[in-house]
Amino acid sequence: MSEIAPPPFSVITGTQVQAVTDGREKDVIRVVEAAYRLHGDGATVNPDSHFLTFPDRPSARIIALPASVGGDVDVHGIKWISSFPENVAAGLPRASAVLILNDTRTGYPFACLESSVISAARTAASASLAAAELSSARGGGLPTRVGFFGTGLIARYVHRYLAANGFSFDALGVHDLSAGHAEAFKGYLERTESGEITFHDKAEDLIRSSDLIVFATVAGEPHVSDPALFGHNPLVLHVSLRDLSTDVVLASYNVADDVEHCMKANTSLHLTEQRVGNRDFTAGTLFDVLTGKISCPTDRPTVFSPFGLGVLDLAVARFVHAEVAGAGELRTVPGFFSELKRYG
Repeated sequence: MSEIAPPPFSVITGTQVQAVTDGREKDVIRVVEAAYRLHGDGATVNPDSHFLTFPDRPSARIIALPASVGGDVDVHGIKWISSFPENVAAGLPRASAVLILNDTRTGYPFACLESSVISAARTAASASLAAAELSSARGGGLPTRVGFFGTGLIARYVHRYLAANGFSFDALGVHDLSAGHAEAFKGYLERTESGEITFHDKAEDLIRSSDLIVFATVAGEPHVSDPALFGHNPLVLHVSLRDLSTDVVLASYNVADDVEHCMKANTSLHLTEQRVGNRDFTAGTLFDVLTGKISCPTDRPTVFSPFGLGVLDLAVARFVHAEVAGAGELRTVPGFFSELKRYG
């Protein structure tokens, strides 16, 4: 075998990631859709996420998401993302993350990217793609009344990606356990939206007044339990995965990004599986919607539950790396790899 050299190792900052992705939301959505199609076609490897938890800090966790994506993406890697909700009270974002890309030929890592921006972008792109595709599968137009249940960074990104994907809202509702956070998010919406914006003290009022509901909380267990609240059959983006009770899940038409992946870590879907002993309450995946395998009824709420696939992070990171490299702005680390001769 002829000798080969390891790839140069580079570091891509969050500022660089934002420079690539901001204003290019449609491109990111296309990257995420392509990754979903590769995943549905079996051209990916997406093992279970691994959770590092702490006995003395039950609300905190750090999650490892290993994955591999074939096709034109052609990369292995892992995202390492922490969630420390107490950061928010101290003025620091809840989540921080890095992502490593590995060369498929040698296995050598060739890039480390700041990944909280990538994670937020892929989450929002996934939610926006699902909202558009599920609306189409329900046979109607795009919803014009949206409610945001939870008003952090993810909610802001989801709103931005919805707008980039053709959604226009006449009415926007906001609800958060923190009135201050809700008011700040309302201020953000006022700078970007012309529709009527309403802060709802009661979660029930937000749900009943919205045809598209975005759950983006840090809830650790279900807290919305009455199926009657969804009697108007809205489209629900259950981004935070643990907000809805099993009764609400069972009364809904449920679509996941990956059914197997969602049945873990006491998500609402996982709790429902434990309750009924099967997965018959899940209709299929977003890939099934993209390929026309399933269509959504209009006589029930439609709930999209995305656990968050590492393949999406890798696809977006690969896109960012290619753009930064193409602009000649990669910051490589000379001498990162040593001991490259087997016997010195």
